[in-house]
Amino acid sequence: MFILFYIVLAALLLAGSAALFVHMNPRRLAVVLRYFIPVLLTILGVAFILLGRTGISLGLFGLAAALFGRARARSRATRSARQTSRVRTAALEMELDLDSGAMNGLVLAGQFEGRELDALSESDLMLLHTELRGDPESVQVLEAYLDRRAPAWRDGFEADPDDGLGAAPASGSMTEEEAYEILGLAAGASEAQIREAHRRLMKRVHPDTGGSVFLAARINEAKDVLLRRH
Repeated sequence: MFILFYIVLAALLLAGSAALFVHMNPRRLAVVLRYFIPVLLTILGVAFILLGRTGISLGLFGLAAALFGRARARSRATRSARQTSRVRTAALEMELDLDSGAMNGLVLAGQFEGRELDALSESDLMLLHTELRGDPESVQVLEAYLDRRAPAWRDGFEADPDDGLGAAPASGSMTEEEAYEILGLAAGASEAQIREAHRRLMKRVHPDTGGSVFLAARINEAKDVLLRRH
């Protein structure tokens, strides 16, 4: 009776999982399957124990453990391989994913302090833009984000001519730590790695391709700071 119950339960779980997988994003599906298969093998191992097939269940448990360890190792490798560039101003900390080009930021000051830009509505972002007047660096970083998220955001939005928009970046002296963060590199990177990171980032943010003058200037400055070591 119990065996029949577990067989029916397993069938229902498989049917439900199959329905979910059909509508799942392919990339997310690949990640889920890496963990789903070890779980399924574990369930089968328990079922074989109930059937008195201990030898088979131990083999399934071993295979499940090996696959689970491999899935965790791959996840760690993927996270470590992900490269990001970080630019910090007085009011914003912006992160750019070097692989996907996705951009997000954290508000460091003002009424939206502690909130991510992705979590703000477009009307909130317009309020933030107005609030940041007088801080040209933060305004230019925010505009770079808006240009990616809502390319038509300038339509109907009139900026105060005294906001400092379009002003040349005044980043001041940049530390090596900041330069490494901007280029998405670990401390001690080689000259070749610095030049490669600079090249990849400039493809993402160069003004000629619709990027940001401010971000491009910061990336160039980061490269110059680190190359002086070599």
